[in-house]
Amino acid sequence: MAYDTKKDAKDKIRIDITDGFAVERALKKFKRLCDAYGIVKEYRAREAYEKPSVKKKLKLEAADKRRKKTSSKMRVSKKI
Repeated sequence: MAYDTKKDAKDKIRIDITDGFAVERALKKFKRLCDAYGIVKEYRAREAYEKPSVKKKLKLEAADKRRKKTSSKMRVSKKI
């Protein structure tokens, strides 16, 4: 199996399969590499156009949600 740097790997993810190498195992490796290089995430992001204002709004909402989640965890851990 050949690994490239992350910059080049988006263009060429390659898995060398030899005799006795299970197809299921090769598919699992391929999926893992796609996840590692963010190919699926990028594909979903490009699937539909979002206006920059909508992207900014979603990003701010996600940050607010993260802040609330971590602050609630901090309160719970202080009580114990």
